[in-house]
Amino acid sequence: MRTKILLVSLVTLAITLALLSAVTAQIADNVNVKVNDLWVYVEGTGPVGSNVSVRAGETISVKVTFTANESADKVRVKAEIEGDRDVDAETSEFSVEAETRYSKTLKLTVPFELKDELSDKLELNIEIESDSDAADWDNGGAEVATLRVQRETFEASIKSIETPQSVEAGQTLPVDVVLKSTGYNDLDDVYVTASIPALGVKRTAYFGDLVALECTDDDDTAEENYGVALPFDRSCDEDDIDTVSGRIYLELPDEAAEGVYTIEVKASNDDTESSATAQVIVRAIGSSDVIATVTGRTVAAGENAVYSVLIINPTSKLAVYRIVPEASSDLSVSASETVVAVPAGSSKTVEVTAKSDVEGAYNFNVSVFSGEELVKAVALSANVEGKKTVASPVTVLTVVLAIIFIVLLIVLFVLVGKKPEKAEEFGESYY
Repeated sequence: MRTKILLVSLVTLAITLALLSAVTAQIADNVNVKVNDLWVYVEGTGPVGSNVSVRAGETISVKVTFTANESADKVRVKAEIEGDRDVDAETSEFSVEAETRYSKTLKLTVPFELKDELSDKLELNIEIESDSDAADWDNGGAEVATLRVQRETFEASIKSIETPQSVEAGQTLPVDVVLKSTGYNDLDDVYVTASIPALGVKRTAYFGDLVALECTDDDDTAEENYGVALPFDRSCDEDDIDTVSGRIYLELPDEAAEGVYTIEVKASNDDTESSATAQVIVRAIGSSDVIATVTGRTVAAGENAVYSVLIINPTSKLAVYRIVPEASSDLSVSASETVVAVPAGSSKTVEVTAKSDVEGAYNFNVSVFSGEELVKAVALSANVEGKKTVASPVTVLTVVLAIIFIVLLIVLFVLVGKKPEKAEEFGESYY
């Protein structure tokens, strides 16, 4: 009896262990990981080497190869870089078959928030999961590899470009630029050029030298100041700066046409170059501060012709403008706002809509008033093509009745032309 009980217990234990083994088996085995063609993890060996180099802001390729332990649907491979700001990516769902090897490649953009360091460590995590009973593969919760993220070798970032929102042709346009060194190495002899190519104006200014990082203490070592032992000598001076601001003046030509122009700013030295853009509104000399970006539209009859009218307040005080569109018997004109408050040195766009059901060429004005004073009347035009046809209820009813009459007529002809069937003849039989 005891022998039977012992045997049953052993069998039960074996079955339980087998079930537990089946449940806890991982979906993947023999997992290997590459970053930019460098092996960073080989299962059984673990992380390969250390501190795989990547650049801040770089998009890296993470290749994951593995063997499926069982057949499963809805399998996903995930990759994550952990740092001050985590980034992750995952594949779409796919199916796997047992004892078959697979390869998936993911793209991740390395975080570039290295404000106070030239380089830093980031953790790369890989997870393979599915909706099956098998356990996910995540390297036991540990990182697969350590990435050493570094700044670009040389880099000058244009942090901001500030200009007045509008300026009159012939005047001087001040362009304020803030520049910061965000590279691994110092920048020597940095120049900044501001230009408006459409107007043929350009000017260059010297912004000086910029260090990669400002020192925290003159007496500290380079490693204490920069967070890494540098392979070259770098002196530390508390007067060194990594950010500088300056102003460049552009002389606008008198004949500049009013409109919106692009300002191009370029920062460069012998090692690097970067650029950024801003926009400015140029007003013609003596012109009012109202600009229509498009003055003519061509539309079909019954469709809306939409115009954008830019109202600029060049004064140092809040200004209130009144918009009065001109209409006619065949053309309706309306504005999205009839009263507009524009802050000092700012602008606002008002949409004007014109519509007509009658084809033809229409000219009309949109007047902008400040109080009772006319600021400017903008001349607009609309070319209406085609005719809008609208079926009246009487016409629709006539058409419907005509169709019904034709259908009834066809049915009548069919019935009249149908021959009657012969009646069956029954004979009498006598027996």
